[in-house]
Amino acid sequence: MQSGEHMSMSGWMMMRSLTRDSSVAQRKLAPGTGKRVLGYARPYKRAIAVFLVLVVIDAALVVATPLLMGQIVDKGVIPKNSAVVVGLALVVAALAVVDGLLGLVERWYSSRIGEGLIYDLRTEVFSHVLRQPIAFFTRAQTGALVSRLNNDVIGAQQAFTSTLSGVVSNAVSLVFIVIAMATRSWLLTLLSLALLPFFLVPARMMGKKLAGLAHEQMGLNAELGTRMTERFNVAGALLVKLFGRPHTEDEQFAERAGQVRDIGVRISLNRAVFFVGLTLVASLATAMVYGVGGVMAVNGGLTVGTLLALAALLGRLYGPLTALSNVRVDVMTALVSFERVFEVLDLEPLVKEKPEPVALERRPVAVDFDHVAFGYPSADQISLASLEQVASGDRRGGETVLKDVTFHAAPGELVALVGPSGAGKTTITSLVARLYDPTAGEVRLDGVDLRDASLESVHDVVGVVTQEAHLFHDTIRANLAYARPSATEAEMVEALRAAQVWDLVSQLPEGLETVVGDRGHRLSGGEKQRLAIARLLLKSPGLVVLDEATAHLDSESEVAVQRALDTALHGRTALVIAHRLSTVRGADQILVVEAGRIVERGTHLELLAKGGLYADLYTTQFADQGSVA
Repeated sequence: MQSGEHMSMSGWMMMRSLTRDSSVAQRKLAPGTGKRVLGYARPYKRAIAVFLVLVVIDAALVVATPLLMGQIVDKGVIPKNSAVVVGLALVVAALAVVDGLLGLVERWYSSRIGEGLIYDLRTEVFSHVLRQPIAFFTRAQTGALVSRLNNDVIGAQQAFTSTLSGVVSNAVSLVFIVIAMATRSWLLTLLSLALLPFFLVPARMMGKKLAGLAHEQMGLNAELGTRMTERFNVAGALLVKLFGRPHTEDEQFAERAGQVRDIGVRISLNRAVFFVGLTLVASLATAMVYGVGGVMAVNGGLTVGTLLALAALLGRLYGPLTALSNVRVDVMTALVSFERVFEVLDLEPLVKEKPEPVALERRPVAVDFDHVAFGYPSADQISLASLEQVASGDRRGGETVLKDVTFHAAPGELVALVGPSGAGKTTITSLVARLYDPTAGEVRLDGVDLRDASLESVHDVVGVVTQEAHLFHDTIRANLAYARPSATEAEMVEALRAAQVWDLVSQLPEGLETVVGDRGHRLSGGEKQRLAIARLLLKSPGLVVLDEATAHLDSESEVAVQRALDTALHGRTALVIAHRLSTVRGADQILVVEAGRIVERGTHLELLAKGGLYADLYTTQFADQGSVA
């Protein structure tokens, strides 16, 4: 194979190295990053060792074929010895087969190591992220999180596959090539090395330009993807139809798509120039070898076969030299990907389980708040600026939301939380579900501080229905089974009947296998709420938390949902945030929350008799009825 052809074939790998962001080499890695990286390699150390041995053997074969081709000419073709020609040609063919088999085995080991590492990192990051507090997800951009699980994890994986194998292979190949060339003609070897700057400098300049264009292209593609995601989900599409102007949307999308198209053309043109430059330099180098070496061969300083071997080795020289000249950037790029993954893994969850936690029993439980205070954590505690599309400059924690909250709910009691918006009602329910821990005081279920309880048992005992029930884009069966995977179909049907929604499900053509759509948008609000209640009933918790579960429903849906809630609350302790005060007149205890404090408590009639905030809220809601009692 001529050197120009070989250079074109290896050009893609060289371009990949040269077009990396060179500024990454100046980045300071966090202390201990290298040691942590090696920790992930430990389970694959034998596979990595075998892989590197195969890479070394494969790299050594780089010089074998050119040298054998030279021997075929010198000892076979010129002396007209056909036996030597055939014999050496068979050896070349055998080496090609061996090289191919080595490539397959290398690929198998590379895949085994790389995919195993991706699996390890992805599962660890996924598990870790799901254990972050809800506040983390309100700040982090979903796309940035997904990127950590995809792009950065794959970038980290390349440290043990393409980067490691590339460094070893290029180093071994370079050593063998230089030795083989120098032993045959030190003059041509020095001349070949002297031409390297004429190859490397233009290549680096073009590489920087391509790196800048590639970075710009990624940004434009991300912006285009974000726009499509926002417009293509159900809520976004509805907003566009209600408020958007189709022609304006078309024009704005076309403008951004045009920018992506234009930069794609520029990248393609620059790549073409890059490869033309590689081929040109390779051709000039080949001409130099044939010119100088040809004169030496004419004068008896070289054999014809040696000249051909040197020309072939030259085509294999510049690729490893170029790749190794940029090896620091390649290694740092992979390590930075690891560091970005570690950045997520080092974000400690605020809610942690103790080494030997107490298991709560699934039964109607007593709820106690004992002088509880709470303030939401700072952004630095629960988020990373790099995961936020627009990171807020204020990274401090919020003010105290709850102040000295104390109350007791006996097993089986219905306790209602009422008060103006922003008073802290939802925060109280979040502490009961242990989405957060209090900053002072204790939250206890059946006398057990939630910080001492196992997270699994808390999840089993506490069931929550929020204002807007979330359903996964899956079947009704799958959404129900999320509460209890072991539930039978008969148990699901029973839960649906109790939630007043079986009549609807049974009439659907696919029944339980009906896909509910993105966030359940194929169902009405009332239907989604009743499915959420069915899911709660299937879970069968001892404590039910309702966060204004009927706030956004029409009258007909509210009646159906309220009937389902009556079933869900029967025989269970309940903590209910009430928007419509008429729904909690029968509560065993009503807690009036204002500015993070419980300012009133008692039954409906007791609170009306006091003439305080509850009476004011109730009078305001029912002023048009002429009576509030």
